[in-house]
Amino acid sequence: MNRRQLLLGAAASLAAFRTAKGAQLSSTERVDRALAGRDVDRPPFSFWHHFGLKTPEEHAQRTLEFHRLYATDIVKVMSDFPYPKPAGKWYELEVVDNPFPQQIRALELIRDGLNRKTYFIETVFNPWNVAEKLSSKEEVRKLKESNPGALLQALDVITESQIRHAKRAFRAGASGVLFSVANANEAELPLADYVHFSRPSDKKFLAGIAGAKLNILHLHVKPAYLDQFQDFAFPILNYSDEVSGIPFRTVRSQYPSVVLAGGIDEVNYKSLTVDQIRAQWKATAEAAGPKFILTPGCSVPNDSSPTELARLPNVLGIKTA
Repeated sequence: MNRRQLLLGAAASLAAFRTAKGAQLSSTERVDRALAGRDVDRPPFSFWHHFGLKTPEEHAQRTLEFHRLYATDIVKVMSDFPYPKPAGKWYELEVVDNPFPQQIRALELIRDGLNRKTYFIETVFNPWNVAEKLSSKEEVRKLKESNPGALLQALDVITESQIRHAKRAFRAGASGVLFSVANANEAELPLADYVHFSRPSDKKFLAGIAGAKLNILHLHVKPAYLDQFQDFAFPILNYSDEVSGIPFRTVRSQYPSVVLAGGIDEVNYKSLTVDQIRAQWKATAEAAGPKFILTPGCSVPNDSSPTELARLPNVLGIKTA
């Protein structure tokens, strides 16, 4: 046994001892044990909302403040900096080696602020969503009908640029990417169109970043689309049972080996009582099993007050200021 194996074994033994004695785990120990389906003192948790800030420094500062106020086990970094627009038509794109330099700077500042004591993850929106932001929903759908090959090419270029960005994020210290797929539902895209146009780039992106500990597939999904991700590479699945109408037991039956993240109703979060949050936590934990991280199904409202935000960590026994 080499020195690294010895140290890892000792750390695992210490975490097991702490849990057996009822002592509190560190956030990284708690996350690691949940990923492995092992017992924890309480479920690891995270939640998030958009800050809408304009500089890397402001973005990093507010992210760190949020984490310190609410003691999240995973720091989910929002991503509000835009993908670079081309000089010509929106879909005439070339691969960009560093498409989000301001976000990378923010990640570096967050890494330094956390001092490697807490895992943090980057947010990436799927190529279809980026295409809509470069133009509009209407323009993307027009191109789909008039020149589908050009749309597929644009999505592939965006995918490659985002893979490069994600790898930069990993080098900056991120332990994974929350990959947001917002169009796996009838309101955004018919199933046949999702399968033909968006699914290939979504799958390619996750394959291109496979292996990171905390890669999360975040789905705005409806039942007919749920099986489209069976052959994707991801360890953690996050979705909203409130919005999708899909029970956690159904998702667990279709994805028996992944970690499930969710359970808290993000739509009505501001009005949830402590008892309602606790009931949602307990019900979801029972349905999800030991491979479980407690989160909302998506962002909680941006205008949530400190008192409202504090209810979730308080339910878990975390004292907030």
